[in-house]
Amino acid sequence: MSTPDRTDPNRTDPDGADPAVWRIAIAVIVGALAVVFDTTIVSVALGDLAKDLDAPLSTIQWVGTGYLLAVFVTIPLAGWAQSRLGGRRLWIASLGVFLLGSILSALAWDATSLIAFRVVQGAGGGIMMPLTVTLIMQAAKGRSIGKVMAVITVPTALGPILGPVLGGLILHLADWRWMFLVNIPFCVLGGHLARRNLPDDRPAPDRPRARLDVVGLLLLSPGVAALIYGLSRVEGRTGFAGATVLVPLLGGLALVGGFTARSLTRPTGALVNLRLLRHRTPAAAATLLFLGGVALYGPMMLLPLYFQQVRGQDALGAGLLLIPQGVGALLARTLAGTCTDRFGPRPVALAAFAVVTAATVPFAFVTADTAGTGTIPLMVALLVRGIGMGAAMIALSGAAYIGLAHQEIPDASIITRIAQQIGGSVGIAVLTVVLQHTTGDAHAPAALAAPAALANGFDDAFRWSVALTALALPLCLLLPGRPGTQAPASEAASEAASEAEATDRRAGSAPEVTQEQTSR
Repeated sequence: MSTPDRTDPNRTDPDGADPAVWRIAIAVIVGALAVVFDTTIVSVALGDLAKDLDAPLSTIQWVGTGYLLAVFVTIPLAGWAQSRLGGRRLWIASLGVFLLGSILSALAWDATSLIAFRVVQGAGGGIMMPLTVTLIMQAAKGRSIGKVMAVITVPTALGPILGPVLGGLILHLADWRWMFLVNIPFCVLGGHLARRNLPDDRPAPDRPRARLDVVGLLLLSPGVAALIYGLSRVEGRTGFAGATVLVPLLGGLALVGGFTARSLTRPTGALVNLRLLRHRTPAAAATLLFLGGVALYGPMMLLPLYFQQVRGQDALGAGLLLIPQGVGALLARTLAGTCTDRFGPRPVALAAFAVVTAATVPFAFVTADTAGTGTIPLMVALLVRGIGMGAAMIALSGAAYIGLAHQEIPDASIITRIAQQIGGSVGIAVLTVVLQHTTGDAHAPAALAAPAALANGFDDAFRWSVALTALALPLCLLLPGRPGTQAPASEAASEAASEAEATDRRAGSAPEVTQEQTSR
């Protein structure tokens, strides 16, 4: 059987996804909501944690940093672990690790113990993040990618918006320990649904087991973690020039560069198959997801600060004002998914990034004199911006999997997740430098006493956000356009797997039950 042509993106199935795909999607999304909400909920509680645990803010910041580093150390392991354990067992195990970390975090007695238990959480969450997409996309077998992505991106759309609101409500009604206890029902229900709905795809005992690329792991995991850590340390007027930023950034770049060179020269056995990026569609989608991370996470840092420091809102009020953006992202899902399946990701992504760019412009022209007025127009702009971001993420995430075979999907999930998260860290770092260059330090009392300088600083930062988002527009032209009617490559791979399974049965061996065995 000939190898599918990944360069031909015009592959789709007009019949739509199997109902089993939606059962699998619901099972994994329920569990994934705990991870997404937890990441954003904790961000609003650093002040309360510092007070209650009697620790300086510089120490408490490691509650978030330690979690994030653990996530990026384990993300590259998801593909290898799935090949060894099977998707169902790996999902339930990683969900259990996250649940254990959540319970331990709620029981933490000081800052050190909380940071350690957050690392446990991050280890489970790091596997779950790419595995969420992998399990659903493998079950979909290339059918109705846009509609499937509209479902997969629900946690991504809800988390950054509703997480801070939920965190604010928890802190208002209870103490910080409930921010971790709230994960328990998501994890318990998600585990139950996973046991019931996910197919038992554990590898057959007589099949060769995938070997761990130890050298690749030692290059990629600490390399990505160092990049994220370096970007998280960008602050003050030193920007990227400080030693605490440059050392981990350069070290991370060297490690990731070494892994890239090694992976591209290995036909098989690499921890993550970067050879996928030799093809235009996955490479363009990963690049645009990087810019999408810049466009999403950078302003998500700016917007709450803007509403609090320029418009005088408290943390809960700022979170509530951001709800329109989340509503917009949810409203875009169905239409964006349908349009992606019908017209291809290129026109959807192009229109979506244009909308995001235009909707960010109003924030670049606020002044200290207008800070107290015009809230409704800005909320409308946030609604429109959310529609654009939701549509862009669906189109780009779907494009990354077009034409891929079943066994290539885990690598694509890891690549796109890392690209988007590094893009988000770059966006936050760049906009932080721009903001603090104008205001001195956006968190300092002196900055709060100079509303004109503060408003001008946010204007400059939002203008940079507009420019960075606009960079994505020409790159959208590299995405595939209107799809044809050929069978997707992943479906072809499913046919091959079914034939192999029939051969196994004839040989008397125990067949491997995989997600490819959902009905066509």
